Order: sequence, then structure tokens, then C-alpha cells
Amino acid sequence: MRPEYELAQVIDRFGSSFVKTYRPNTYVQRIVRAIQYCRTSALGGHKDRCDECGHVRISYNSCRNRHCPKCQNTHREAWIESRKKDLLPVPYFHVVFTVPDKMNGLFLHDPAEMYNLLFRSVWQTLAQFSWTLRHCETGMIAVLHTWGQNLSLHPHLHCIVPGGGLNINGKWLPVKISETGKAYLFPVGNLSTVFRRKFIEELQKHHPQEIPFIRSLYKTNWVVYAKEPFGGPEQVVEYLGRYTHKTAISNHRLVSIDETDVRFKYRDYRDNKQKQMHLSGKEFLRRFCQHILPRGFVRIRHFGLLASINRPQLQKLQHSLGINPPKKTDRKDWKQLCREHLSYDPDLCPHCKKGTMITIERFDPVRGPPEFIDGLPTANRKSE
Repeated sequence: MRPEYELAQVIDRFGSSFVKTYRPNTYVQRIVRAIQYCRTSALGGHKDRCDECGHVRISYNSCRNRHCPKCQNTHREAWIESRKKDLLPVPYFHVVFTVPDKMNGLFLHDPAEMYNLLFRSVWQTLAQFSWTLRHCETGMIAVLHTWGQNLSLHPHLHCIVPGGGLNINGKWLPVKISETGKAYLFPVGNLSTVFRRKFIEELQKHHPQEIPFIRSLYKTNWVVYAKEPFGGPEQVVEYLGRYTHKTAISNHRLVSIDETDVRFKYRDYRDNKQKQMHLSGKEFLRRFCQHILPRGFVRIRHFGLLASINRPQLQKLQHSLGINPPKKTDRKDWKQLCREHLSYDPDLCPHCKKGTMITIERFDPVRGPPEFIDGLPTANRKSE
């Protein structure tokens, strides 16, 4: 179902006042404008006609920006398709690493450096535990999320870790299985302690002027949370689809937009209840823009056995565990992904459900659209 409200409408109404108040840099402004004009006539489009009933449909182009809540469906499915060939027939674990909120100022000041430090510290921690406790090399897929449910800054990594690793002889060593039949990765209390030490040691090298503050971080508990292992590769793929291409907020969470404020749904994990938050339009956009990643920053990364450089080794391991990885195939286009994964055929006539939509005209993008427009936009907001 199409959501009643969209992030683009928030930008239409409050974008101009947000820019005047907070003065975001031009990179952030370009991303905000891309989201604002996504699937409007400002980006161009095309007209299709059904070859059966003559129904005409006008469609506008997407911005394809990774921060846009309307542009992630096919990107997500394409990424999952490419990851299927890397799965192993072993249990997988979901581990979440978080940092104290008192460090938010450092993340806002130098996000690229701090996010990179977070990735490095997490992988060093898991690699160390794998080698010291099991004498083997493991792997990890890590996904960076920077937000909490209320759009506050909350940097954390969602990690998928296979249950086991390769020893120096190239033999697969599985994780331990308890008497109750549950797989066991590493003790989260120890993970938290080592992760904190590694992160702080790296932080001291980059910010020696902040030594007193950095040392105070040792007094804070750092949260590492390990969920129950996945039941199989199918559940891993389902997880990947849920987490890898999330944006800070989806359009379906927006409840209302009025002349001054925005209301949206969020889950309060302190009591695990869904609630609503009421923010001014400018404050809503300020919080959203905290989660725009630095230019070119990679938020999904692969380490160890799952790194691209180790793909030959991974394929050899898959064969030894009795599975044949799928052969490399041509990359599927967005229409094929829609048909196979999203239960939607872009070429099928939405009116008669029989004919094929044929493109009969294309529209060029509108040149030089205004940066922000108070109130409703001049560009058409939705495709017909």
C-alpha cells in the first residue's frame, strides 16, 4: 500500500526553513533535494500505453539515492541475489555492537573516521576471539546503522557471523553445541570488554587532545548483544533483506504533517511498545540529516572468509561442505527483480491486467529546479 505521507513532503514544506536555520553543506543539500524530487517530473520520466486496452500511465524517474526511502527495494533484492552464492550450510549469528551516546559529538565532528574506527574495532574483536578461543579464521558481514527509532544519533553495527572458521590446515571447525542443542558463539560480556579496549586505544591515537574524556569511557558499559543463531541460510537471507538497505525512517512510519510539525511512529525499546513522536519540521529534518553518510562511504562491509578477496577460498570451503555455489550469471535488471521478489510486474497493464505497457514518449528532466519550495512543490509528486 502506498503510504499516506512521504519524507519528500516534509522536505517540500520545511526544507527552506531548515536550510536557513542549520546551514547544511552543499553535499547534504543535494541529497535532500534528490529525495524531494524523487519520482517527480523534475527528474524526467516516460509515458506508457497498454497494447491491449490503450490505458496510459505516466511514470517519473527515481533519484536512486541510498538515503531515499522510496529507492531501496530493488537495490536490496539485487544485493541479496549476489549474497546467496556466499552462504554456508552452518548456523549464523547476529551480533550488535554499540557505543555510548556520550561519544555522539565525536561522530558528528568526524563521521568517516569514527565509523571506520567502529568497523575496524568490531572486526579486530571478533577475529581475536576466533583465533584465541577456536584457533581458526572466521568471517563477518557488517551493516552500519546510525539511527535510533526516534531519529537520534545511535551508531551501531549489525554483524552476521558464521558459526565456525577455518584452521591453519584449511579444515572447517564448527562452533560448540550445548547439551540443549543450541549453538554458542562467544561470551558477550568478554566481547564487550575487548571491543571497548580496542576502540578506545584507537581513539587515543587519533584524538590525543581528548585523553581525559576518552579515559572516562572505560567507566561506561559498552553494549554487545548476540541474538539466537539463525535456523538456516534462508533465515540469513531474510535478515539481510530486513537490515542491509534500511534508511533512517520509512515513509510508512510518518503519521501526519501539518503547518509546523511532523508526527511519526517509533518503538520504545525500554518497554518494547510502539509510540508516536512529535517534532517540529526543522528538527525532524535536522535529525534525519545526521544520518546522511559521508560521500562514498561504504556502509556494508565483508571481512575475513566473507571478504571478496577470499572468494576462491570460500568457494573451496562450500564444496568441502557439500554445496555447489551457483554459477555467475548476468545481473538481473530491476524489472526482473520486481517480478521475482516484489510480486510486481512493471510491464503488466495495471488496468486490464492482460496487456503489456509500451513506452511511447520520454520526458527530459526539468533543468535547474529550485533548491527548495515552500508549501506544495510545482513538480508532480506521484506517478499516475
